[in-house]
Amino acid sequence: MENKTANYLHIHPADNVLVALTDLPVGTIIRHAGKEILLKDRIAAKHKFTIDDLATESEIKMYGVLVGRASKPISQGSLISVDNIYHAASDFKLSGRQTQWVKPNVDQFSGQTFMGYHRADGSVGTANYWLIIPLVFCENRNVQVLREALNDQLGFSKPRGYTAEVTKLVKMYKAGQTVSELLAADLDVSADESVTERLFPNIDGIKFLTHDLGCGGTRADSNALCGLLAGYITHPNVAGATVLSLGCQHAQASILLKEIEKRDANFQKPLVVLEQQEIGTEKKLLQEALKRTFAGLVEANNCKREPAPLSRLCIGLECGGSDGFSGISANPTLGVLSDMVVSLGGSVILAEFPELCGVEQELSNRCQNEQTALKFMELMTSYNARAKAVGSGFHANPSPGNIKDGLITDAIKSAGAAKKAGTSPVVAVLDYPEKVTTSGLNLLCTPGSDVESTTAEVAAGANIVLFTTGLGTPTGNPVAPVIKVSSNTKLSEKMPDIIDVNCGTIIDGTETITQAAERLLDFVITVASGYQQPKAVRLGQDDFIPWKRDVSL
Repeated sequence: MENKTANYLHIHPADNVLVALTDLPVGTIIRHAGKEILLKDRIAAKHKFTIDDLATESEIKMYGVLVGRASKPISQGSLISVDNIYHAASDFKLSGRQTQWVKPNVDQFSGQTFMGYHRADGSVGTANYWLIIPLVFCENRNVQVLREALNDQLGFSKPRGYTAEVTKLVKMYKAGQTVSELLAADLDVSADESVTERLFPNIDGIKFLTHDLGCGGTRADSNALCGLLAGYITHPNVAGATVLSLGCQHAQASILLKEIEKRDANFQKPLVVLEQQEIGTEKKLLQEALKRTFAGLVEANNCKREPAPLSRLCIGLECGGSDGFSGISANPTLGVLSDMVVSLGGSVILAEFPELCGVEQELSNRCQNEQTALKFMELMTSYNARAKAVGSGFHANPSPGNIKDGLITDAIKSAGAAKKAGTSPVVAVLDYPEKVTTSGLNLLCTPGSDVESTTAEVAAGANIVLFTTGLGTPTGNPVAPVIKVSSNTKLSEKMPDIIDVNCGTIIDGTETITQAAERLLDFVITVASGYQQPKAVRLGQDDFIPWKRDVSL
């Protein structure tokens, strides 16, 4: 950060806008770089205002890159908004390699370990789950039946949902209370902790990954689904799996098995694959599934946590419900943490390609070789072209919430989102649903959509996901712990039930980005060891949405 005062931030020397760190009234005088800037508009915190007068079509720069152009003349000290600027980003081309970087000091983490589940392929899990998966949506109901049969009896159900609150409303209604009285009622009740003791203490749970794919779409979609599911089955956080197939669908079990072999040629986990049309009745299918799943759980329970080096961490980097502070607090914190993990020999995954629009040149230059750079540029170009073909484009990525809180063009959003990747070289570019095979910074082609992207990062091997948010997003994953990192303190205080770590301390001026990254990595190690559950795990946020390779921003 180039220049920070109590009420504004100049992110990069080349920028011609300033970011308001607090609400600034009309008429406020901002003194910056020898200039007195009289604010012509009220500038809400997170939003930006101009340093100089700008003519129509003038470039708007943030983070040192082009993020928009003026759609009309803008006077000095004015708010930039969708009313006076539009999305613009620089072109990119194959250029020279810029892979030199300064590694952060990781002395305090060198030699540290986490307690993980060691797998035969050398990977290490931060959790130990059994999966039950349908190969096609026709089997979703059978998966739900297995959920109802297994979870309560094996002790994997949550202590309580909101049944106690409903019971209280029913009693009030039967007692003759009015609608007004019902609406005014205090529904806080004591938690019912009377749950079945876990039969398999070394298993964190059974996860049921239902979806609406597998048939009726293109063969490419069903093949990608098999690759995604294979990524979950071979995932280090997964002990084994039960797969239900109807039999006639596009997503054949044989395709799934080939995808598993591609990811782990010596696959040794217990795997149950059952085909309903071959077995016969639903009852026979489900009884066989119960018996063989139970036998697999007995085997999976033999795996226990043991020390593992931090090099076995694979961190997924994600953002959702972003705001104008995300790119200057939470995302740069992930960037420093990313560099630390890479320096320790671990892997990180940066995804969400629609949110890398405008920073393609920097990222392609950071690729270790030209082949990798060309693959990244081709994926970005073809993705944006597909979006334009249906009347959209990367420019349509910002949501109403993003815009309301200061991310008014896709390039502004992207420039801040890319800060999650730190400064290390790009070792590989992966197309969905490929898997990470190289330590270091990996780029993975996914949508910007939170759940689709998180689902893909975990399939690629992320055993922890760090998820930054400025507005609050209750997203999780069935098998990988998702740690929520807030960009501002107000959000952390308003939604403490979903936020794990607050990086608003950087905006408040009580902590540096490096200090926040070190604090976050300490928390990651605690979660990876199973000593603490992030909020998304406690809430049972098992969000799972496979990406159909159509246009999703």
